[in-house]
Amino acid sequence: MSQLIKRQASGGLSIQSGASRVSIEILILLSACGLLIVLGVLELILHRVRLKRIPIRIHVNGTRGKTSVTRLIGAGLREAGVRCVVKTTGTVPRFILPNGREVPVYRPGGANVIEQKQAVTMAAAQRAEALVVECMALQPQLQWLSESKLVRATHGVITNARPDHLDVMGPTENDVARALAATVPINGVFLTAEEHHRPFFEKVAVERGSRFHAARDISRPLTPEDVSAFPYLEHRDNIELALAVCEEVGVDIDTALRGMWRAKPDPGAMTESQVEFFGRHIVFVNGFAANDPTSTRYIWEQALRRHRRLNKRIAVFNCRSDRADRSEQLAESYGRWPQADEVVLLGSGQYIFARAAVRSGLDPTRLVFVDQTHPADVFEILLGLAETSALVMGLGNIAGPGLALAEYFANRGMDHARD
Repeated sequence: MSQLIKRQASGGLSIQSGASRVSIEILILLSACGLLIVLGVLELILHRVRLKRIPIRIHVNGTRGKTSVTRLIGAGLREAGVRCVVKTTGTVPRFILPNGREVPVYRPGGANVIEQKQAVTMAAAQRAEALVVECMALQPQLQWLSESKLVRATHGVITNARPDHLDVMGPTENDVARALAATVPINGVFLTAEEHHRPFFEKVAVERGSRFHAARDISRPLTPEDVSAFPYLEHRDNIELALAVCEEVGVDIDTALRGMWRAKPDPGAMTESQVEFFGRHIVFVNGFAANDPTSTRYIWEQALRRHRRLNKRIAVFNCRSDRADRSEQLAESYGRWPQADEVVLLGSGQYIFARAAVRSGLDPTRLVFVDQTHPADVFEILLGLAETSALVMGLGNIAGPGLALAEYFANRGMDHARD
């Protein structure tokens, strides 16, 4: 009997000891959670303090032209003496400091929308009067987070709403417009160059207490000379939208334009290079960054009109297997375009593009599959196709061989632009 009592007592002590350990672990866990909550609240407070130090905050979103418009706005403000920091997430993510110097965006864990806090921290540290930041989010919820929690813009900008990234923002163009509208600011100013979805964006702006401003409502119309003064090919809509933003901030058009003409374009900007090589004359147009069907067809037809006198027309599509939907959309659209004499395919998704393009009516004998990835090898293949003179236009995607090929031509030719 006494042994049984001893065992029961020993078991009771063991249970009590185990319960104590569990209680201590729960207490430690709750303490850790409480500490994280306190640190999170403190970080939010510090972020809001930094935001208040930046009186002008411009958030640029849209399907196409975000990087160009972001850079143009920053250049116009700098020319007027406005101390500003610019963050782009285009071909090569960059911070542009108040003196115009560019530094890379540090991404230890890859691209993440939270890095917009880094832009705010940078702008506050630089004592910036203005922050111009390109929206990097695609998911509608993340676009809302970027605006409502991280940037809290005084001026919201949407370049356009076109059928791209339909797997994330789709399935329709109207869904894309609704997703982009998540960055329309509250009680600020909203500007856009979008025409088709303008009534929708105007309604959203009114609902959020923001004043609506269409890009074309600038104080004076752009002249052909204004556009042709750019040392690269810039879309008129992008220029008008950037000027509208500058005017809202108090910078006159002529001052803003002077800064924009001198601004360094993004590596993905649509540039032209003329190359003379052993009797062959080639005009290379870098249109890789315009990868939705609407924009790509526009710049292709624009290039054809400018260079009617060249003997051959060569379209170079850089295709990515991880962007299969985009490749198929572009290929299906291409079947209805003015056709190139040769369609050169680069990248890992060539056969995805080829199948869709042939189904849409492309003559398969015009396809040229290129397995080489070094730009010098691709250059030699294009020379062989060019004969005496040719328009060669890069399309589809700027990543990988696209950017390398564009840089190869740029380093061997003379950049120029004509309206």
